[in-house]
Amino acid sequence: MSDATPREFPPTLPAALALVGQPMAVVERELILATLVHCGGNRTHAARMLGISIRTLRNKLADYTAAGFAVPEAGSGIARNAPA
Repeated sequence: MSDATPREFPPTLPAALALVGQPMAVVERELILATLVHCGGNRTHAARMLGISIRTLRNKLADYTAAGFAVPEAGSGIARNAPA
């Protein structure tokens, strides 16, 4: 499968269904913020997971903060799925 071929996901994915029909900016914001929470606020790790530069991530987070969205603080917690 090439990068240009869309992946098929089961239609039962609730998170995916919630994003269907949303503008791409909303989908991007939700993915970035969810990834940041998953990474426990670690911007470097989140940027790597998303395949974007840390500068791009920081710029987007600054935009989200200015727009009034809750953005996790850097190092704000333990990454999900990490041993306690």
